[in-house]
Amino acid sequence: MTVDYRFHPDRKATIITAPFSGGQPKNGTELGPKFILDAGFKSQIEELGWQVDMKHPLEGTNYEDLRTDEKDQQGLKNVGIVSDCCHRIYKSIKETAASGRLPITIGGDHSIGTGTLAAMLEHNPDTCVLWIDAHADINTPSTTESGNLHGCPVSFVMGLDSESYPKEYQWVPKVLKPNRIAYIGLRDVDAGEKEILRKYNIPAFSMHHIDKYGIGKVFEMALDKINPNREFPVHMSYDVDAIDPSFVPATGTRVEGGLSLREGLYIAEAIAESGLLSSLDIVETNPLLGESQQNVLDTVGAACAIGRCAMGQTLL
Repeated sequence: MTVDYRFHPDRKATIITAPFSGGQPKNGTELGPKFILDAGFKSQIEELGWQVDMKHPLEGTNYEDLRTDEKDQQGLKNVGIVSDCCHRIYKSIKETAASGRLPITIGGDHSIGTGTLAAMLEHNPDTCVLWIDAHADINTPSTTESGNLHGCPVSFVMGLDSESYPKEYQWVPKVLKPNRIAYIGLRDVDAGEKEILRKYNIPAFSMHHIDKYGIGKVFEMALDKINPNREFPVHMSYDVDAIDPSFVPATGTRVEGGLSLREGLYIAEAIAESGLLSSLDIVETNPLLGESQQNVLDTVGAACAIGRCAMGQTLL
């Protein structure tokens, strides 16, 4: 079966590396891009008929030496380096999208979503977002308990509680509307995040919904909410921890009871089949957290498979 990409019919893509761990406290997510690339990810996408080039917007800065677990006066960690990282990614993705290429950003922790979301929505304000994750990542500086900024990217781009934003985040355009993002796979949502989801009526499908309706129905329900006429481009931001840790153990915030590997890959297959994909994030692979080499191989393999399926690999 051939997949047609409405917004990228010429099949040109750019892999943007985001080796970064400053949005959360565990070392290792900065290694995710290298392990994914070493597994042959670029050639795998090229074998699907894409012309692929690479960008490394974080090259030349060792953020790991600048990372700290200390909190600022608002209780946030590593604000300066997370903002700088996201701003670089934002500029790189805007340039990529403007050139007509599909950005594939591989991380790195999910704090980079501030840059990817903002860039794609500035490129095309009609862009819709599918956030595939065990976590909602919509805490504001006022609601986050941990101070880890990988739990806040959606709120920054949505402009929620913007008076609480640190000065380093003033560059972020507030361009995401609540009716343009849907979640799939949620199962670990903070109390403050639940209030936000309810207040703004944001479409959110937890593992309960997947158990009740099945992954195929949930995917269609999510698109119906944000893109009912299937006319707008879709940015898919995929955290590998959406998949159950029995399949992807080398990730930083493991939550039992997640998507099966097949359910996880179905989501990527379905967005490809829709023809609406305009950009993709694959984040939170952490090779240092695998208890065995097989754990690492399984997680890296799943991340690559998500990318391949989203870029058109089919079972038949």
